[in-house]
Amino acid sequence: MRPLAEAEIRSSFVNCSKGEAKRLFVPRDLAERPWDDLDFLGWRDPGAPDRGYVVTERDGRLVSVALRLPSSQRGVLHSSMCSLCLTTHRGDGVALMTARKAGAAGREGHSVGAYLCADLACSLYVRGRKLPAGGGRLQESLTLQEQIDRTRGNLAAFLDKLYA
Repeated sequence: MRPLAEAEIRSSFVNCSKGEAKRLFVPRDLAERPWDDLDFLGWRDPGAPDRGYVVTERDGRLVSVALRLPSSQRGVLHSSMCSLCLTTHRGDGVALMTARKAGAAGREGHSVGAYLCADLACSLYVRGRKLPAGGGRLQESLTLQEQIDRTRGNLAAFLDKLYA
């Protein structure tokens, strides 16, 4: 992924108003992010633990999505798998995240959801640059590039649901 600026990110949200996009938390360490290893930029809002954000390129343009997480946490012994990168986490390492749909459907309250890595670091898990606490990655016969392509495809399928 190419390096992004805060203004670029704020102007690309598809499922919240311009005012909401202006007020939401954007990481201050954008210059230090490992851009070459990211298929998308994802982060959680430290001031609002029930919010997360994903930014990716889609059809040649930047698309940002605001996500919501439930307030309840899972038990430490429970394991779950991320639907994007297929990394297994224990406890609250995977969370159901919902996104308001784009356009009129979103304004009417329609949303879609998926189980995602709670820290939104899927790209780093796939590449082995980050290891899940107490979980793991399954041994696969796919090459690293095939795993990266699958993760990107899973993200694209989730984004397709925002426009359906």
